[in-house]
Amino acid sequence: MANPATSIGLPTPRLQPAAVLELLKPVTWFPPMWAFGCGVAASGADLLDNAPRIALGVLLTGPMVCGMSQAVNDWFDRHVDAINEPGRPIPSGRIPGMWGLYVAILWTLASLAIGAALGPWGFAATVLAVVMAWIYSAPPLRLKQNGWWGNLACGLSYETLPWVTAVAVLSAGAPDARVVAVALLYGLGAHGIMTLNDFKSIEGDTRFGLRSLPVILGAPRAARVACLFMAAPQAVVVGLLALWGLPVAALLVAASLLAQIGLMRKLLRDPRGLAPWYNGTGITLYVAGMMAAAVALAP
Repeated sequence: MANPATSIGLPTPRLQPAAVLELLKPVTWFPPMWAFGCGVAASGADLLDNAPRIALGVLLTGPMVCGMSQAVNDWFDRHVDAINEPGRPIPSGRIPGMWGLYVAILWTLASLAIGAALGPWGFAATVLAVVMAWIYSAPPLRLKQNGWWGNLACGLSYETLPWVTAVAVLSAGAPDARVVAVALLYGLGAHGIMTLNDFKSIEGDTRFGLRSLPVILGAPRAARVACLFMAAPQAVVVGLLALWGLPVAALLVAASLLAQIGLMRKLLRDPRGLAPWYNGTGITLYVAGMMAAAVALAP
């Protein structure tokens, strides 16, 4: 059967490399890459001796696994994005037909191949990350339908998993319990960051029944919950660092947290309008505290 576009004289839609890159959302790669960097710092490994593995890990966590998760999410959210972000590559038609799904599958397989090159710890972590990405966005589980569970899965995948993976890969063994505890706390705190990201999608989420926290709680209450999720784990980190005899790191994380609380007070005045502003200010302080804690935990 003839292509309908060709039969009426219109050009056949083609996959555009620039649209594929946009589908993979490079702006989202930073959090897991930074978390992997925290794991590198916490491992105490020599950077020069381990440069190839570190570079491979950064490639895996950012452009590959995170990019794959964005492609999966955009494919299964294409109807929602047609309302929230109609200019995205799939709803705009710049990635035609089934190509959005094909890119997601291809990036999944490539990620698993790169993960295997990082040894058993790297491969196991990649499998877990891939599974989390698909069940977060794809039916039947589609964890993102519930803001409580979906944001938790996302936060742990973006922050905790890359951090712990880096330590395991570079030390060729299970990470220290202190590292795991701090990585888990920062992953839990990222639940609040994910909630802030949901403010831009309230209309589409409401229409298609996605129960994000801004939808089920309303913007003001969801913002307060997000701030609590971000602040409380960091307060626990401060206490743990002090308990472990790391006072300088404890002070640095505490200073970062106090500055964030000041910014949170402004955020709560207009959560929908100021969420992007907070993402560029408060989150910067959040990840700075992460690195301070990671450096302090190095053997």
